[in-house]
Amino acid sequence: MNNQRKAPITELELASMRSNLNLLRSQVKTQRVDNAFLGKQVDKLINLLERIDMQQKQQNRVGRLEALYNVSRVLGSSLELQTVLNQVMDSIIQLTGAERGFLMLRDDDGGLTVKAARNLDQETLADEDFKYSRTVTNQVLDTGLPILTTNAAEDPRFSGQASIVAQSLRSIMATPLRARGAVIGVVYVDSRALAGLFHDEDLDAMDAFSGQAAIALDNALLFDATDQELAQRIEELRQLRRIDLLLNETLDVNKALAYTLEWACRLARATSGHLGLIANDTGRVEAVQHFGLLDSEFRPEYLDTFFPQVKEIIDTGKTVTVIMGQDSPQTVLMMPIRREQDIIGVVILKRIPAREFTDEEKDLVARVTARAAITIENANLYSAVQAADKAKSEFVGIVAHDLKAPMNNISGYAQLMLMDGELDDEQELYINRIRDTVQRMEILVSDLADISRIESGHFLMEETIVPVNMVIEAVKSGTMPEIQARGHTLIENIADNLPDMRVDYYRLLQVLNNLVSNAFKYTPDGGKIRLNAERDANRIIFSVEDTGIGMSEDELKMLGTKFWRAEDRYTRSQPGTGLGFSITRQLVEQMGSKLTVESERGKGSKFMFSVAIAEQEID
Repeated sequence: MNNQRKAPITELELASMRSNLNLLRSQVKTQRVDNAFLGKQVDKLINLLERIDMQQKQQNRVGRLEALYNVSRVLGSSLELQTVLNQVMDSIIQLTGAERGFLMLRDDDGGLTVKAARNLDQETLADEDFKYSRTVTNQVLDTGLPILTTNAAEDPRFSGQASIVAQSLRSIMATPLRARGAVIGVVYVDSRALAGLFHDEDLDAMDAFSGQAAIALDNALLFDATDQELAQRIEELRQLRRIDLLLNETLDVNKALAYTLEWACRLARATSGHLGLIANDTGRVEAVQHFGLLDSEFRPEYLDTFFPQVKEIIDTGKTVTVIMGQDSPQTVLMMPIRREQDIIGVVILKRIPAREFTDEEKDLVARVTARAAITIENANLYSAVQAADKAKSEFVGIVAHDLKAPMNNISGYAQLMLMDGELDDEQELYINRIRDTVQRMEILVSDLADISRIESGHFLMEETIVPVNMVIEAVKSGTMPEIQARGHTLIENIADNLPDMRVDYYRLLQVLNNLVSNAFKYTPDGGKIRLNAERDANRIIFSVEDTGIGMSEDELKMLGTKFWRAEDRYTRSQPGTGLGFSITRQLVEQMGSKLTVESERGKGSKFMFSVAIAEQEID
């Protein structure tokens, strides 16, 4: 009998049963029913119906498994959280034939938050349609067990619940979503119109599918959290990059400290803050910057007086967090500022209302202060260098001034001795050497004085209206004797009708004299020197060219360095201090131009700069 039930129903069995039923109907009509035959046919019919029911259930099971397989393939096709949530809900509604469904995930408070609400048409439900049995979902969440009711209105477990009565809920199924051993949410489906829509087989299929869906959801949640964390880290790197740019743009200690405190407050979401540095002479932490304070708030001069924990921070190097204030409590973060192994200061951040600083916020503050420590040290070094350079310039200026009087005396007495007329040739030679040496010293002292005035900011230009030809003639007058003595040829290329210039006459003459002097000194005898002047828009372009020894690329890079001269024998044979070109370049910059150089070893050099035309000559 059992084997017969398990066997598939054949066409012959159905035809035989149809024929026997027709025969029984004929017997009933003629009232000649064979009771034995009737009983036998009824047994066969019952057996056939049981087999049909079993075969139908098997077909339903196969169909459900096929549907489960098909929808499972959809899961995992995306890691975008909302897409996965909607996929899960649509698949479950398709699998169960439910009217609508809700997917809820556990929130930070331990309750459930609806993440997907869909209907049979795969449409998202509006917020006002978010009505379901919270009794059912909470029970699934608390017990971790699935629930099925074929008619909630008559089910003694739920019939008294207000949500069941108000919404006329009938068929309900709900299963837990489990991932990594924990219930992360609940899947809920229902039908308000039909009772008996769901069966145990439907609940089993939904529970099995929920297990797979939970894994897909957990992966999407992890990916979403990782994606958010990555975005946060990228934003933090952008902020730190911005801080680096701000700190690298300045060598002003106060600006660097102000940037540091402001960004530390921003990144840690602090309402206000203080920054202090350890004073070298007293060892106390002197407050150097404040941020976000109200006008009425206290600005301590020394942080170690107002915040006693500062001494502990300096001694131990540990970060300290305390709650301060009674009427308006605030969380105070105190962190050391380190430069390598040394603590150079303390940053103090305050947050109102009181809320703990997170580890991420503390880490960001530490990274900001670490960057700032380098900038602070560099700024301090720069300030020290500036102070030393200023002191040097002042010293050079004083020395140059004090040397002028004795040199003038020496030069004057030498000139008087030469005018005496009673010196022999050897004595006259010695006196001329003294005079020449003093003249070289005067040039050196004059250069030192110019350098000192330029570097100290005491150098002033006295601009007047100057004709171009007047300057050219003065340059020729001062340099022509030496040019002729060396057998050079001076070639002038001065454009016609050049307008007057607005410039310091003596400084322009000094620049051109220096350039022409360098040209004839560093050109072997018999060379050519070109002095050019032409107009370009609102400026006069001057250039000096020679056919001298020229310079290599490495020498061009060193050109303008104070006291530097090339190492070749010819250069060393010429008189000079290595200051002239440096002064010339700075003078040109004071005139609002730039001295450009073109040179090639063995072929000569060209120097160019420009001077502004007088305003009345500008169109």
